Amino acid sequence: MSKVELYEKIRLARRDEALSVRALAVRFGVHRREVRAALVSPEPAPRKTPQRAAPVTGAWHGWIREVLVADRDAPRKQRHTAKRIRDRLAEEHGVLISESQCRVVVARIRAEIADEVGTPVKVFVPQTRLPGAEGEVDWGKFDAVIAGQTMTLHLFSMWLAFSTRAFHRAYVNEAQESFTDAHVRAFERFDGVPRRVRYDNLKTAVVKILAGRDRTENERFIALRSHYGFESFFCEPGVDGAHEKGGVEGDIGRFRRNHLTPVPVFDSLADLNAFLEQCDTADAQRWVTGRGPGAGGRVHGLAALERPALWMLPVEPFTAVTRLSARVDTKARVCVRQCFYSVPVRHVGRRVSVELGAETVTVHADGGIVASHVRGVHRRSEILDLDHYLEVLWRRPGAMPAATALAQARITGRFQPEHQQFWDLARRRNGDQAGTRALCDVLLLHRHHHSDHVIAAIRAALSIGNVDPAVVAVETRRAIEHHLQPEPAVGPVERVPDLSVYDQLLIIDQPDQKANPE
Repeated sequence: MSKVELYEKIRLARRDEALSVRALAVRFGVHRREVRAALVSPEPAPRKTPQRAAPVTGAWHGWIREVLVADRDAPRKQRHTAKRIRDRLAEEHGVLISESQCRVVVARIRAEIADEVGTPVKVFVPQTRLPGAEGEVDWGKFDAVIAGQTMTLHLFSMWLAFSTRAFHRAYVNEAQESFTDAHVRAFERFDGVPRRVRYDNLKTAVVKILAGRDRTENERFIALRSHYGFESFFCEPGVDGAHEKGGVEGDIGRFRRNHLTPVPVFDSLADLNAFLEQCDTADAQRWVTGRGPGAGGRVHGLAALERPALWMLPVEPFTAVTRLSARVDTKARVCVRQCFYSVPVRHVGRRVSVELGAETVTVHADGGIVASHVRGVHRRSEILDLDHYLEVLWRRPGAMPAATALAQARITGRFQPEHQQFWDLARRRNGDQAGTRALCDVLLLHRHHHSDHVIAAIRAALSIGNVDPAVVAVETRRAIEHHLQPEPAVGPVERVPDLSVYDQLLIIDQPDQKANPE
């Protein structure tokens, strides 16, 4: 039994049986001095700690102090730990002490040094999180395998302080278009906008740090903030600023450990982001303490309480693109952020306008859109559309078999087996040059007609062994007309007779008014 329980039994025996000190000592097997102490107080006296000099480490306290004082000028991540000091004592001086004892000594000497130099003690002020009042934004990095290639991606996180609900999305960089696109998607996911958002001094938001909290802000960021109506708060530079948005700092680490370990493997960035959205949905089941009217609640329940307090979304979303200008090279490509995208060959040598989004690239020329692509993930990648090269391939059919655009069209499924069957038959019938030109004429039909109609027309032409593009065009029109016809009704249809023909008999039987004036 514990000493407190022993004291209780001694005191009860004294009260109920009136036993003497000697009798109590015999019954409970303790010294009479212990019995007297129990009768005086129900709580045992605190154990006395002998004040003695450390027999082993005492002679090395000065050396440990010198090491810790020198650490004040060393890089933060290369300073001595208690374990490293213990190892150095063993390696350099042959002094063997336990790690726990070394930690106690090091902690005491560090506290003494802090008192001597007047180092302020870090104190954190408890905060009350109100619904819809505040959100926090930060970036994190992680590795992923995309299309068989390992690459470092950037994880955007927006964290709502009250509900701890977070939005996560992966991007290839932290550029302006990624920053604004992430905000647009996060606000849509939350179905509202927090009143204030905390940031680091990101280059996409801050151009220059001024005195205090003043900042010269990025004009694109100002437009984003004006569109959604939230207030921005910029933290202090350096490590101290990280404590001013500790919620999102911890969220990124937690999310990376729980959902991005081991290294994720996906075929495309879109598949990875779909997975991250599922992770956010699963995180909504987390339990959060110290929030809401009770002791806490699950994230999805707290988010439902917070949603009415968020600002309403504008009618139109913010245009999250960066507008650039590029010149079309001799391969009918524009180079945007070290990736190449095809445009129609008629624009070769001209300068065109480019709208660069986080996941799309749109090329404008002559007052309209001339090309639209999914943004490339890997550096120096080519994203080519076979349709952009059909005119030049018709003139130079020998370039078709090895064309990069054709290889990509096969991978994406835009060049289907029916196209290959038509091409093979046309080359056997008419030769390589004429057969390839016939294929180009058929592929040009996709510009003006739905792909399903053209494929159906190719099948119809192949069924009769015909490789004339004109026949495919006629069959395409027939497929369109067949698609527009109303579907036959299911089940018996009741025929309603047309009785209007009997009105003609009434007219014939009517007497001539001019013949009988009566």
